[in-house]
Amino acid sequence: MRVKKIFLAALVTVIALTLAGCAILQKDDGKHARFDIIIRNGKIIDGAGNPWYYGDVGIKDARIAEIGDLSKRRANAEIDAGSLIVSPGFIDVHTHADNGLLQMPDAENFIRRGVTTLVNGNCGGSPLDIEGHFKKILEKGSAVNFGQLIGHNSLLRKVKGNVADPLTEEQMEECKEILRKAMFDGAVGMSTGLEYTPGVFSTTDEIIELQKAVAELGGIYASHMRNEDVDIIPAIEEALKIGREAACRVEISHFKVAKDAIPGGAKTILKKVSDARNEGLEVWCDQYPYTASSTGIALLLPDWVFEKGREEAKRILQDPEQLKKVISDMKDYHEGKRHRKDFAYAVIASSRAYPEFVGKNIKEISQILKLRKEHGDLDIDKVKSLPDVTMEDQYRTIIDIHLKGGASCVYHSYAEEDLIAIMRSPFVSVCSDSGTLKPGRGKPHPRGYGSNPRVLGRYAREKKILTFEEAVRKMTSMPARIFKMEDRGLVYKGFWADITIWNPDTIIDKATFEEPHQYSVGIEYVIVNGKLVLSQGELTGELPGMPVYGPAYGAE
Repeated sequence: MRVKKIFLAALVTVIALTLAGCAILQKDDGKHARFDIIIRNGKIIDGAGNPWYYGDVGIKDARIAEIGDLSKRRANAEIDAGSLIVSPGFIDVHTHADNGLLQMPDAENFIRRGVTTLVNGNCGGSPLDIEGHFKKILEKGSAVNFGQLIGHNSLLRKVKGNVADPLTEEQMEECKEILRKAMFDGAVGMSTGLEYTPGVFSTTDEIIELQKAVAELGGIYASHMRNEDVDIIPAIEEALKIGREAACRVEISHFKVAKDAIPGGAKTILKKVSDARNEGLEVWCDQYPYTASSTGIALLLPDWVFEKGREEAKRILQDPEQLKKVISDMKDYHEGKRHRKDFAYAVIASSRAYPEFVGKNIKEISQILKLRKEHGDLDIDKVKSLPDVTMEDQYRTIIDIHLKGGASCVYHSYAEEDLIAIMRSPFVSVCSDSGTLKPGRGKPHPRGYGSNPRVLGRYAREKKILTFEEAVRKMTSMPARIFKMEDRGLVYKGFWADITIWNPDTIIDKATFEEPHQYSVGIEYVIVNGKLVLSQGELTGELPGMPVYGPAYGAE
């Protein structure tokens, strides 16, 4: 009996040791570990610029857990990526989805072009309560990750109003306190929109002083510069000066130059930035891949009109005597400096005043308004020819539209050869300059539906301007580097599992200026923080996005 007990005890010990050994073995080699998702048989473009390679990607707990041969490993869900590219999720560094994410948390126009992370608050406009804004988005949920710049124009409007007056000492200190709090709450830096009020009236020295408060906490300076045509060189020099004197990184937004504006075009402005980098200033640029921009119609009016705010601007534009000076200044700029013969290049994208004119250019609208004035209401579609109009007629049309609520316009002002030269530059990333878009609403710029697939399909696959690897780098690791996003932008072990899986043979944009509300094709799967938000081309309803905090977050 005693021998039997000893034998049983020994057997239990052996079984226990064996099981323990198996447990250790399972933990060590991971052969039986279960991932959340395994992506099999993909061509991996890792985002660093390296050539593609075959491999499997295992995702566990929102992170990339393993990369390699995972043929003997198991997962709760598997994706066969055979013939598809597996890349990091695209990071769009220049967006305007601050409030749009609250209205459309699925961010479909971003997801369907492979974007997993946004940087909002560009061109000087943003919420000022960064902590509260992040909280609102998290309560609603978001399909994409979101970083936040704090907008210079929004800051000025709060502290001094939408006027030209310089900041007083007290107002400067108030601005700095708001900026510091924003950085501690997670902002990544400050943005300016120096073609817009009231930032257009700020001096360079005033901007430097504000940016110092941000730079001391690791924040970037992102600028929609004062000018992108005949005065672009002084505008670039100002952005570089702010970076040097505030001792910070610089991001020049939607980098471009109007055709025939300056000698050398894109080569000239690229050299300016390249020279600054060679001197030791960390300056970057971003670009959307289209030869047209988009902004409000007020940009066509003289800056001085808005010096005392929008209400005073309306009074000026309705005063016959002051209107003469407005039109004279518009003539000096548009006909004198820019040598424009008409405004056929400016197309209405949305307008409360004239919704029926969406998709028509300002010259056409001026012609139609002239017909209406002469003949009353008539069916324009039955008119065989439109009357001639002068530039003054078109100036008055611009003023009329502005006074009746304004309009957003698409401006066809740029040359393809300049776009390509900028795209080839190693320090220029890909962006969209878009917010969340609702299909069927107005005629927005197609960049919000097509930017990333357009670069990959048109400029990489078809035109061979970039390799796929370099195009992906410009959408992933480069933006992550610029905005100091830790553990994002690369298909590396331990990084956040933000992944876009796409077809290299079919990826392309479909949106056009005439028919912008068309999603791109070729994006098959999108994973955000380990969750599938797009599967086989269909939204899943998952909202796993999270804030991407700046360098000073929580340091207060």
